[in-house]
Formats: sequence, C-alpha cells, structure tokens
Amino acid sequence: MAEKIHNPLPNLSDFTLQELEDFIAASGKEKYRARQIMKELHQSGCLSFDAMTTLARDFRQTLAGAARIYRPSIVKIQKSQDGTQKVLLGLEDGLFVESVLIPGKNHWTLCISTQAGCAMGCAFCLTARQGFKRNLTPAEIVGQVVTLKKETPEGAAVGNIVMMGMGEPLANYENTVKAIRILVSDFGLGFSSRRITVSTCGLAPQILQLGRDICINLAVSLNAHDDETRSRLMPVNKKYPLAALLDACKQYPMPGRRMLTYEYILIDGVNASRPDAEKLARLLKDQRCKINLIVFNEYPGSPFKAPSAKDVSSFQQVLLDRHFTAMLRKSKGADILAACGQLSGSHSI
Repeated sequence: MAEKIHNPLPNLSDFTLQELEDFIAASGKEKYRARQIMKELHQSGCLSFDAMTTLARDFRQTLAGAARIYRPSIVKIQKSQDGTQKVLLGLEDGLFVESVLIPGKNHWTLCISTQAGCAMGCAFCLTARQGFKRNLTPAEIVGQVVTLKKETPEGAAVGNIVMMGMGEPLANYENTVKAIRILVSDFGLGFSSRRITVSTCGLAPQILQLGRDICINLAVSLNAHDDETRSRLMPVNKKYPLAALLDACKQYPMPGRRMLTYEYILIDGVNASRPDAEKLARLLKDQRCKINLIVFNEYPGSPFKAPSAKDVSSFQQVLLDRHFTAMLRKSKGADILAACGQLSGSHSI
C-alpha cells in the first residue's frame, strides 16, 4: 500500500457551487468565477490549474497556491462477456474502490461507491468481508463519474447513476449529499435527479433526513419479510427493524409518478419460497413501491446459493398476482465479480 498522502490545501473538487462561491469571494474575486471553475473541474475534467484556460493566468496561479485538484485514477479495467466493465480506482492514501459501467440499449448506467469497504456487515455481500476503511469524499464520489465517462464508447452516454457500489451511502451522509448536489448542478455534471438513485440498507433516520434535504430516487435493500430473517442477513435491522424502516419509507417523498424501490435478493432456502413471497406481499400491501428481485450472485466462499429459475419465477408471480410492480433485475458482470454484492476493491494485477 502506498504511503498516506496529507495535503492541507482544500480540494476544489469537494466543493458545491455555494461553497466554491464563498471560497472565491474570500479571495476577493467575483463569485461568477466559481461557475467557470466547476465547469472546468467536472465537465472538462481538468486535473491542473494550468489547464483551466478560461481563467486568467494570474488567477490560476493564485488558485494553485490556495487549493488543489484531485480525483481517483484508474488502476485496472476488467471487461465482462456481457459488456459490463469493472473499474478499479486508486485513491490518494493507497486505498482502492471499484465502480461498474453497465451497458444498456441507448446509454450506460454507472454504479459508483461511496465508501472504501463497508461497516454494515450484510451476510450476503462480498464488500462486507473487506471491513470498513473510510468514507469517500465528494471529490472521490463525483470523480468516479468524471473519470469513467471518458471510458464509455464514443457516442455513448452515461444515462443513470446508481449509488449501489461499495459502502452504505447514508452512512456517509454529508459527503453523499454534497456529491449529489455537484452531480445535478448545471455547472457540475448536469444530471437530472430522476437519473440518480441512492441505495441504502435501511438507515431509517437518514432516509427521513434525505427526504428533507434533496429529492432523489431511493432504493431500499429489504431482503426479508420478518425481523428474524432480516437481522440474520443484515445486522442493521437490529437497530432499525422493519416497522421503523417501513415507516420511514412511507414518509419519503417521491414526486410525481415515481415510486420508492425495494430491492430483494433471492437466496435459496432463506427467503425465496412461495410462502416468503406471500408474506412479503402482506408486509408491503400499504406501500407505494416497486420491487426489484435480484437472484443472489454467488462468489468464491459465499455462504449462500441462488434459487432455481422455477422458484424465482414462482416468487415473482405471487407479487404480480397481487398487483405489485415486481421486476427481475438481470445481473451483469458476474463473471468478473462486478454484479450486485460482489465488489471488493481488491488490488491484483
């Protein structure tokens, strides 16, 4: 592992537009310069002040003495047979995270990480085995998007961003929200909030706070219809059991026709039977939601197995018969450990 790098200068890529305006104003410059800088950082992808040619040379020199620019760099790219690309990114302190580019019909979906490792300890997740190392900064979260946009084939666009990579986004709440503000800013990445989804294991207070702070799509990893099973799979349930979680989800504001998503990983012998589906339907009968079914993605040493195609179909049909929007999400990139729950940030060339 590389030596930890300590640089006391602030990283401009961490700043929201408001923070950047305040920073520029403190140096005696006009606030509108902040918009130019944000565009250079996030739209042009500048990694040095010299490259910011829309700014005067003396101003660039002033900035170079007061701040720095940094975002993660690509260490390795693996390509799946289905076109999925898993990207290993190196951080300043020698840690690594992984992001995934997932091909669609007319655009790519980018799955990004919000933490190096994860502290949630979900039993089915390979990332959890790495333990928690640290939160990612806004620059490291947004930087995954800026860096990986350059890796998409010419003419292809990143249409959706899902915060479903390594880590729990709402456990890194402040940095995740700041990153979203940069992603949706017209002077940042300019993404529509409709195209960004935050996935959480179920931190009920933070779900309520997110609903107050910013309008974004929310996906909740549910995976069980009862507290006993969910606590065994997801330790977070011991702190925020199903009643508290579902209450928070009911209060989460989803504008227009958008619905909150529940993600349900189907695990053989644990939660994937027809009776399990019937109990799940009863649990969610008062929720305005859609359900994404995900067949468990096995990995070396995994303690669980995927259910049969017949069991998966039967489970889904129970939900459809009860008028739920229940979709079977096709996993991509499993051959390179890039599917849901398989990211680890391991560094091997």
